Amino acid sequence: MFRSTFVPAFCTVAFIAALPVGSVSAAGLAPHRAVYDLQLKDASERSGIAGMYGRMVYEFNGNACEGYTVSFRFVTQINTGEETRLTDQQTTTYEDLKNRSFRFLTRSFTDEKLDKEVRGNAQDEKDGVNVELTSPDTRAVALADSIFPTEHMMELIERAKKGERFFEARIFDGSDSGDKTLMTTTILGKEEMPASDDPDAAKAGSFAKQSFWPVTIAYYNDDATGDALPIYRMSFKLYENGITRDLTMDYGDFVLSGKLANLEVFQPGECK
Repeated sequence: MFRSTFVPAFCTVAFIAALPVGSVSAAGLAPHRAVYDLQLKDASERSGIAGMYGRMVYEFNGNACEGYTVSFRFVTQINTGEETRLTDQQTTTYEDLKNRSFRFLTRSFTDEKLDKEVRGNAQDEKDGVNVELTSPDTRAVALADSIFPTEHMMELIERAKKGERFFEARIFDGSDSGDKTLMTTTILGKEEMPASDDPDAAKAGSFAKQSFWPVTIAYYNDDATGDALPIYRMSFKLYENGITRDLTMDYGDFVLSGKLANLEVFQPGECK
């Protein structure tokens, strides 16, 4: 899926016959556009949040020959009790599994004013991931060996199909300042069928009656030691083709829920 670097006072996870990772190929991931309605589920007093709602749009597209793109937008209106502000994060990424490269651009706005822009390219080399940042400043960063978001999703699905319940991975997704990796721990539940009264499933169209895996991914700072707390935790229901629904996004001080409002599945592109 995607990881979000939220902007209070949010990430992309994401989603080749010629380039398999285990037994799952990116050709099995469905190009699609999913829209989620967001609501505040819980907030501690120290969060300073009295209310929040918004919308998230996630679009995954591409093919094995041309690479895979993600367009992601996360908009929320936050009420602190004293003021209301609008946050808007817009992220686009391009991932080329064949050439082991990843390109990313994130713009974060508050009340329609640009707060931050992060832009760069990452290349997976034998000795780790080398990142060339061009915004907000130009610099090179050498990072530990990592996987990119689509590859992470492919591994997640492969392990779920094998009945595995837990795995760890270091990822690079270009989030935050684009200059660090994150450690992840993933818990995979047993395959389930949706309940007959599940309103979120009804929005999934032809997938409404298909099986899914409940998944929880926790993200940690790569330099954390001991029993560190995750900086972010996300739970969702995952289909075999990479589509997700019924999201819970836990930022520690507050929790958001994301319900599927609309799903459009695109015709897969063919390699030429």
